Amino acid sequence: MKQEVKLRDKVTEEVVFPPLQGRCGARRAVRELLQWIGENPDREGLVETPDRVLRAFEEYFGGYQIDPRQHLARTFSETASYSGMVVLSHIPFMSHCEHHMAPINGKAHVAYMPKEKVVGISKLARVVEAFARRLQIQERMTAEIGEVIQEVLQPLGVGVIVEGKHNCLCARGVGKQGAILTTSYFSGGFEEGELWRKQFETHINTAQNVAGSVGL
Repeated sequence: MKQEVKLRDKVTEEVVFPPLQGRCGARRAVRELLQWIGENPDREGLVETPDRVLRAFEEYFGGYQIDPRQHLARTFSETASYSGMVVLSHIPFMSHCEHHMAPINGKAHVAYMPKEKVVGISKLARVVEAFARRLQIQERMTAEIGEVIQEVLQPLGVGVIVEGKHNCLCARGVGKQGAILTTSYFSGGFEEGELWRKQFETHINTAQNVAGSVGL
């Protein structure tokens, strides 16, 4: 095993590691955090923890490697003159708060009013996933989802409602268990017309009732 080079700060006399260099530097940083909280990173149960954390981070923050516009690139124009609202509701997501890196768990509801083309419904869920798997604040994530759908599909309007449970609020600080943050984004007809927003909310509630009746 290559020996790590350590330096000492001339003022504080504290051990200072060289700048992080790729995966090795990130692994070293996790070991330092384990030591900082009072653990022994060399004990049996923690020896492989740095590598496990890096693999987990690759999943948690994989959204940085994804361009959500690519998910919306393939569209379909044969809609048989469909002129209604397209709604995909109760999309589960997991993100992380950029202030504390604590988990955010919740669900997103996405709607758009197609103009000339529609996109595969799984792609809407993938757009949510692409933005959720980054360090986030819920307000920005909500806007990002709506803006990219509006930009790429050019529909008559987009509606996005996100409900999230923030562990930085529930598990630390004020410790308010069960608190839910709700954020929304509206453009086009959703922004201009209350009727569209009410219809969107009706779709969400109907889907919730149907799911409950069939045990989902």
